[in-house]
Amino acid sequence: MYDLVVVGAGPYGLSIASHAAAAGLNLRVLGRPMASWRDHMPKGMFLKSEPWSSNLSDPAGTHTLAAYCSARGITVEHGRPLPIGTFTEYGQWFGSRAAPPAEEQTVTSIVPCARGFRVETAEGDVLVTRTVVVAVGVMPFMHKPGPLRKLPPALVSHSSRHRDLSRFKDKDVTVVGAGQAALETAALLAEGGAHVRVVARTDRINWNSPPQPLQRSLLKSLRDPHCGLGTGWPSWVYSEIPWAVRKLPGALRQHIARTALGPAGAWWLRDRFEFAVPVLLSSRLSAAEQMGDQVRLRLESVDGAVRTVETDHVVAATGFSPRLARLSMLDESIRSILHRVGTSDAPELNARFESSHPGLFFAGLLATPSFGPSMRFVYGATFAANRVVQGVQRRLAEPRLPTVPHAARSRTIEQHRTDDQLTGPTAQSQGRGQRPRRAQGGRGPTAVRR
Repeated sequence: MYDLVVVGAGPYGLSIASHAAAAGLNLRVLGRPMASWRDHMPKGMFLKSEPWSSNLSDPAGTHTLAAYCSARGITVEHGRPLPIGTFTEYGQWFGSRAAPPAEEQTVTSIVPCARGFRVETAEGDVLVTRTVVVAVGVMPFMHKPGPLRKLPPALVSHSSRHRDLSRFKDKDVTVVGAGQAALETAALLAEGGAHVRVVARTDRINWNSPPQPLQRSLLKSLRDPHCGLGTGWPSWVYSEIPWAVRKLPGALRQHIARTALGPAGAWWLRDRFEFAVPVLLSSRLSAAEQMGDQVRLRLESVDGAVRTVETDHVVAATGFSPRLARLSMLDESIRSILHRVGTSDAPELNARFESSHPGLFFAGLLATPSFGPSMRFVYGATFAANRVVQGVQRRLAEPRLPTVPHAARSRTIEQHRTDDQLTGPTAQSQGRGQRPRRAQGGRGPTAVRR
């Protein structure tokens, strides 16, 4: 039996795995390293966050983005955007050096059992573990406006579905959204020869200001402090003390998660965008229908005016919605009983990211309604990794077995003998087998991101 299975190998999954290995936990990491960055970010994109706030987290703090870039002669400095490709390669480097090797397996099932959880993968592995951390990134939570959901993928796609935008050359493309993903995707489409427009519900496009110098007077720093999410006291609270956000009432946390750090474009993108992409502001998408090989969009303005747009393809750059209902891998017997934050479908987490089901932890986007908007950014990985591993250690030290939901008890009894076989002397003949107490590839604090 394993102490921990980490589901997901993005910035949060790899950071948690690094801290868990250093703590001596027997663990497995399942997922494709940096998958959403490698497979779903268009070529030519840049990192919006500053390089110094885009580190994955290892206990010693030595495997930083700056260290990776310095060894390769890549310039990293405050106020200079870094290509997404460089960050992605850094994350893979981190995973190969600072964390146990991630196994490129797809988790299909997480089911409670008498000793913890039974985890199954599409590749045929079956693992039994005391605790599970779900750190699956954002891809399961893609959001599309209602009118677009019934249209075929050939006509409508989410912005995260495009590694290569070149197929849209000479096509008419409409991008829906007003955040960085929408604006940068539109700019890249225009630069690649597409005829592109942006449709936004807002009455204007918001642009971030160029970053303030790191070295400023004490007075300026007090008025507008630097932090991992930019500058300003609200951002400082969200990024530096997310534990304080968690102490707020659930309804308020839900509101913060939905509204804080809203849609805005990076300052360095503005010149590329404004002279290349027309924008239809104050335009709400009320209907969409297929017209042959095109889409007809019905847009309503705040004053009631209606216009239609016919386009070859619609890109929904409309973000991600943290909803447990999207986690099909999580058995319904668990999902149905988990406490939620307010009226949301996101799990209520304790101070160490543990859900109301003992031994089940969540990190990343699903933790946003509990700990605030820093959980949407790589910067939050350090806080999460420390707290999650503390929580796992506490759960492992608890002498009582986790309570198995009533709906899962009959299944648990049926699987009990199988679980014994998987953790017994013959375990190595099934799946990948038991690993030593300190996971292979893990490094302690003396051995030794986004």
